[in-house]
Amino acid sequence: MLDRLLPELRYVPGQAAPGSVDPGGLFAGSVREVWLEIGFGGGEHLAAQAAAHRDIGFLGAEPFRNGLARMLGHIDDAALDNVRLIEDDAGLLLQDLADASITRAFLLFPDPWPKRRHHKRRFVSPANVDALARVLADGASWRIATDDMGYCRWILAALTAHPAFEWTARGPADWRRRADDWPATRYEAKALAAGRRPAYLSFRRRPRTAATGGPGGRA
Repeated sequence: MLDRLLPELRYVPGQAAPGSVDPGGLFAGSVREVWLEIGFGGGEHLAAQAAAHRDIGFLGAEPFRNGLARMLGHIDDAALDNVRLIEDDAGLLLQDLADASITRAFLLFPDPWPKRRHHKRRFVSPANVDALARVLADGASWRIATDDMGYCRWILAALTAHPAFEWTARGPADWRRRADDWPATRYEAKALAAGRRPAYLSFRRRPRTAATGGPGGRA
């Protein structure tokens, strides 16, 4: 599967000028918008979204080969032609993508790196939040799930302090319950089986304004 499908579906970051890649052009057919999943794990969520929205292009970044192999199995089984895979760190992909080119992003159950000395390895970092702010279109949604409450507080502190993002929750039910159009993952099932209650966080990319200099990261 890896040898047959991955070469056809792989995008290798770092070969284009920074900020120059229109992700819609990575798909053979026409797609009306492009969504991104960062660290898709076994691919359950990515495959379900791609099957439900075949007119949308999906980019999935996952550095681990076991996850890539599972995702390729989902793609083969469902005959998905609207997925492209990045076998690398998502931060490298973000450097390539054009401003305001992604309309929805997902970061589901990322490694929380719970030890303090490892916090710098967390995906939610100033550089990556700025990068997402740049590539997300105005009004785009960024969905994040975690079952680690320390990381949850870290995420909320980072994104609510960033001028480009607005937390959309209006009450506890908005982050305690997974939305109906948010497919489950095996990581979520493991957390629930272990008695951990995940948090489901949704952020909106605020509109850019001329006063803040257009599509730049901290607009």
